[in-house]
Amino acid sequence: MFRTHTCGELRINHINQEVTLAGWVQTIRKFGSITFVDLRDRYGITQLLFGEDLNTQLENNPLGREFVLQVKGIVAERSNKNKNIATGEIEINIQSFQILNKSAVPPFTIQDDTDGGDDLRMKYRFLDLRRNAVKKNLELRYAVNRSVRNYLHEKGFMDIETPFLIKSTPEGARDFVVPSRMNPGQFYALPQSPQTFKQLLMVSGYDRYFQIVKCFRDEDLRADRQPEFTQIDCEMCFVEQEDILQMFESMIKQVFKDVKNIDYTDSVERMTWQEAMWNFGNDKPDIRFGMKLTNLKFPAHTFPTKKDISSLIASDFAVFNDAETVVAIAVPGCSEYSRKQTNELVEWAKRPQIGMKGLAFIKCNTDGTYKSTIDKFFTEEQLKAIAQTCNAQTGDLIILVAGPEERTRKATSELRLEMGKRLGFRKDDEFKLLWVLDFPLFEYAEEDNRWVARHHPFTAPKPSDIDIMINNNPVIENPAEYLKHPYANIKANAYDMVLNGNEIGGGSIRIYQKELQQKMFAALGMDAEEQQHKFGFLLGAFEYGAPPHGGIAFGFDRLCSILGGSESIRDFIAFPKNNSGRDVMIDAPSEIDAKQFDELQIKLNLK
Repeated sequence: MFRTHTCGELRINHINQEVTLAGWVQTIRKFGSITFVDLRDRYGITQLLFGEDLNTQLENNPLGREFVLQVKGIVAERSNKNKNIATGEIEINIQSFQILNKSAVPPFTIQDDTDGGDDLRMKYRFLDLRRNAVKKNLELRYAVNRSVRNYLHEKGFMDIETPFLIKSTPEGARDFVVPSRMNPGQFYALPQSPQTFKQLLMVSGYDRYFQIVKCFRDEDLRADRQPEFTQIDCEMCFVEQEDILQMFESMIKQVFKDVKNIDYTDSVERMTWQEAMWNFGNDKPDIRFGMKLTNLKFPAHTFPTKKDISSLIASDFAVFNDAETVVAIAVPGCSEYSRKQTNELVEWAKRPQIGMKGLAFIKCNTDGTYKSTIDKFFTEEQLKAIAQTCNAQTGDLIILVAGPEERTRKATSELRLEMGKRLGFRKDDEFKLLWVLDFPLFEYAEEDNRWVARHHPFTAPKPSDIDIMINNNPVIENPAEYLKHPYANIKANAYDMVLNGNEIGGGSIRIYQKELQQKMFAALGMDAEEQQHKFGFLLGAFEYGAPPHGGIAFGFDRLCSILGGSESIRDFIAFPKNNSGRDVMIDAPSEIDAKQFDELQIKLNLK
């Protein structure tokens, strides 16, 4: 046998036992006639002591970092104990050893504080995976996987596989396509999600389905996006929205308990999409801290139910007068910011990814006075009124952002998050869940003068809005007045779960009646022929007793990264792609040879 124990297993109660270990050489330390070696495997590190009698063998057959080694010896108590590792009270007095395989000098150190950059570590990912920091990430990923499976199993869900080679029905993100050799000129697509298949499983009577499944989207990448990703995909039939919310907030709470040993006993806050946009500037707000937005000026169509308070900023200040929107946030305890600090914030806002031309500031001084960068346009009474409207307290700094509606709201949202981070309000070990509800069902695509689905075309409208959808023509006669169209006010029977300002899950109650689904497709610009070509199988299934159903999908990689305190999902994927969608370790994607093109009856035409 190669080993009797692992390198993380032995303790003080194993003293005097004869053991056999196998693993990788982490470090080598020579002290005169003795040599200490740290041996590592997946489970931990054990110190080995090579006495004087074995040093000659080591000199003739020297060890190196990452050599694969088997040793036999006696467990002994260490004289200099290491409290930082589980095996730190013992060491192995080596009686014999065998080098099972030698190693070239690694291109970077296999340690938590490695000297390897991202590109180098991704090229040698099989070495990077040996590092303890990466191992902990994959262990956390497995723990989340196990917790989810156990919970869903206990709740009666069946894990059912769905195909990876499917029909291309491009709606939103681009499909990855796969040519079929047996069907020349025809292509499969890799699924962006198992959406239609899980709905068909509901039609088939499998009333509680789940998969932890790979999905594929040919999109530009960023820290939290990969071309292939994993989601926890779930569907239930004979349910309403409340059933879904209760089932899956309990699942996430169970994950917190199993993986982080956190008893999440708080009720999960709920917020409408409009409240999220109004108070936080985005539909996935981080509610670990306050600092809500104050909308001092906004287009009437944006939030038609909100009171217009633009008179508060009436002045000769052209920047505000000409702006479509003016939004403010009160940052607690920052009235003492220096000019250098406020100038730095202005430069932060001017970065291309934020896109603002500048910022204005009001300091709520501790002596009860107000000082502003726009003093010449506003009286102190006006500044005080703005501060009161923003719920600013003595010592706060009010930051005002003005410009086009969409860009300004997004920039203020990013500014709020940035200030929350700088002030220590966004802690990696603090978790806050939120449900966002009542999204618009449609968005208006100006370039095509048509509606597009905000979520996907299988999302049902709120029950109260079904008649509006059925009884109105989706065609937009006057693009300038699209907001007056009845479809502009239809709400989706949809829900997103947000964790610490990240959407970790989203779903909806689905359309299950053929007539309503056809109406939805028509609203998205599909005529009857296109509907039949792309989704005839689903429309046909709805003719055979489709039950009411709904579901949710969680971003598994993103959930793991948040629980692990990382901003990048790549840290929690064994073999990730880089930001160009390449696997630099195996050099993929790559060219294929001419024979494969001939078999597929495809000609390459690069422009």
